[in-house]
Amino acid sequence: MYPVDVTITKIVQESPSTKTFFFDKSFEKALPGQFVMVWIRGTDEIPMTMSYKNAVTVQKVGDATEKMFELQEGDHLGIRGPFGTGFTLPEPDENILIVAGGVGTAAVSLLAEEAISRGACVSTILGARNADELLFVDRLISCGGLSITTDDGSAHRCGFVTDILAETDTSGFDRIYTCGPEMMMKFVAKILDEQGSLEKTELSLHRYFKCGIGVCGACCMDKEGLRVCKDGPVFNGMKLVDSEFGKYMRGPSGNKKSF
Repeated sequence: MYPVDVTITKIVQESPSTKTFFFDKSFEKALPGQFVMVWIRGTDEIPMTMSYKNAVTVQKVGDATEKMFELQEGDHLGIRGPFGTGFTLPEPDENILIVAGGVGTAAVSLLAEEAISRGACVSTILGARNADELLFVDRLISCGGLSITTDDGSAHRCGFVTDILAETDTSGFDRIYTCGPEMMMKFVAKILDEQGSLEKTELSLHRYFKCGIGVCGACCMDKEGLRVCKDGPVFNGMKLVDSEFGKYMRGPSGNKKSF
């Protein structure tokens, strides 16, 4: 449970607000969708989903990530993990659909590559605020069919991933996966429920973590008390029905925060 010291070997600016940090240790047993606790020394320890076996992709959204953006190649991080449940990997010849938005694209890009290596057929719907914020387009194109939307129409179709999903017959997919902003996933889940496909869908949630191993209870969800760090962060869609998913989350002090 102690952090492993890693050295940053490469930093890639993926978008104006996002960087990928590669390090000198590869976590080969990590499943797509699992997370690691990243210790930025002197600042904080925060959960991050792995975008490669030896990298995390980070969006600057708070004190810890802002400090991380100041790091250079050769600097050090502490890594604990991987933790949590990952996505269920598809069987050979299965037909899968991925719906991704924002920095959530990091986890599903690794999933898409693993799925292709196992002989699955991959289709992806990818969304971002604008063209500059689109992530890992080349990785996803190399894995199969890709449909892209941007909120402002600066690239491809103007709109949201749900616009394309609503026009898609999901009955032909064996498995569906989604990761992105929770409000996006809320409406993705609603469409899939209406299409009778929620049972074969897995969603990756983001919550505030302290311990990362299911002890402290900071990430428990109403009403079953599911621990996102231990029981998730990847959940089957049916497990989230009648939960706090898409309604509110909790801050560091446990106070409810609406989306």
